[in-house]
Amino acid sequence: MTVKGDPLPISLVCHTVFCPRRTWLEANGEKTDTYQMQAGHTAHRRVDNSAESRPNELRSLTLASRELGLSGRADLVRTGERSVELVEYKATPLRGRATVTRAQEVQLALQAACLREAGYEVSGAAVRFADHNRTIRVDLTGELDRTAQEYVSKTRAIVDADHAPAPLIDDARCTSCSHISVCLPDERQEKLVRRGIRTSEVHGKLLHATVPGSRVSLSRGRVRVSRKGEELADVPLEIVEGIVVHGNIDLSSALVREVLWRSQTIVWCSSTGRVYGWTQPADGPNGLARSRQHVIFDGGYLPVACEMIRAKLLNQATILRRNSAHTVTAAKLRSLARAAAQAPAVNVLFGIEGEGAGAYFAMFGDLVKERAREKYGFEWGGRVGRGATDPLNILLNYAYGMLTAECIRALVACGLDPHAGVLHSSARNKPALALDLMEEFRPLIADSAVIGMLNRLAFPLGGLHRSGSAMRLSKEGRKSIIRAVETRLGEEFTHPVFGYKVSWRRAIEVQARMVLGVIEGTQPSYKGVVTR
Repeated sequence: MTVKGDPLPISLVCHTVFCPRRTWLEANGEKTDTYQMQAGHTAHRRVDNSAESRPNELRSLTLASRELGLSGRADLVRTGERSVELVEYKATPLRGRATVTRAQEVQLALQAACLREAGYEVSGAAVRFADHNRTIRVDLTGELDRTAQEYVSKTRAIVDADHAPAPLIDDARCTSCSHISVCLPDERQEKLVRRGIRTSEVHGKLLHATVPGSRVSLSRGRVRVSRKGEELADVPLEIVEGIVVHGNIDLSSALVREVLWRSQTIVWCSSTGRVYGWTQPADGPNGLARSRQHVIFDGGYLPVACEMIRAKLLNQATILRRNSAHTVTAAKLRSLARAAAQAPAVNVLFGIEGEGAGAYFAMFGDLVKERAREKYGFEWGGRVGRGATDPLNILLNYAYGMLTAECIRALVACGLDPHAGVLHSSARNKPALALDLMEEFRPLIADSAVIGMLNRLAFPLGGLHRSGSAMRLSKEGRKSIIRAVETRLGEEFTHPVFGYKVSWRRAIEVQARMVLGVIEGTQPSYKGVVTR
């Protein structure tokens, strides 16, 4: 992350040539792992190793300019008797051709300025396209030097600014940008995304540690789960996108440190699904937006809160319509959704949300099909949160806990504080914004997963057992509900606003980034996910 007064990385100035918003994202710590990034690392593998330097070829040479306030590295500097020559290695040429871009010209000009300030005479510069085995020379003219210095000034202004630059609109550059999955330029307009841009999906998996008394550790690049000397699981670290710990399970310090280094999240839950805590790296992105979040959301933020509850009520109506004949209650929920959109105060919105919850959960037991009721014998007596003793509420509470963990992960990935919410009060010392974000997803993910699991008869008969006066999930029951929620999170649907296919897990992060956009000023409003 770049802060005011720090030397500017030359690479950051090059981002300004490409897109000012890309500069803002990089300066605020947004990281991506895309093909472009990996291809660049591959092309630089040898020149990034200073140990490969020779007497007349200096590789990965550190550069700096006090006059311009710059720092950076040169891939290759060839030294002669009286002068030096710069060579910059690139992996993927523009549009598949070995064509030098304006950003690459500016990069070489700034590297040359650093070398001149250090007392070297620069006789030439070139770009080496590794994929094409071709080298193209670049003329270091006075005009290019002036242009490069102008971009340094522009970059400094972007880094020092209090607000993010607006995203590009209908710009071809977005299609090839590695940061499109965190920038979301088309989604910021809150309308159908017409061009062929697909927000990136998470290709790894969440590791759910569920066996009491087990230990999860790191060994030779693999995550190993063991208990009393018996190995229970062994997976490559590279496919693990995060860890959720259920109950009394030990994690090795090496594993926790590695997960933090990868900017991933570990969430600890109780054996009943209640979230206890989570990890968060010290250098997460969007620190400025996180500070502004506490100011804007102090006392709540009605525009976003109203839309979240409106979406929740409409989605509850959809669940009733899809799974039962309660059309009257569904109509009432839609009417309450219209009222929620116009709520004049947070306390009024809470009242509308509470009335909707009462109407919805009064009919919730009817969503379980007759054959499932006959098999399990579950009876519905109404919604009970913490301390529930009946099977349906126990399953719902566990699913809600998993959804809370997912929302926490999404907010942490965006650099937001899960505690500073728009509706739920931070005074309750709970992850208020995570509880807010999950509202619109409760019916679509948690409720749907529980009802679907029961109606498919996928929950084991021994999934619950008595422990004194309390009822608890068994090992098999816990695995079943985790599997049901995870399956639902991985399912794809057509996004009702943007029109492309997306998984529910990715949709949660997109919504978190919509909240981020409201905070940083690049998002005109917040629009909830509502399905038909």
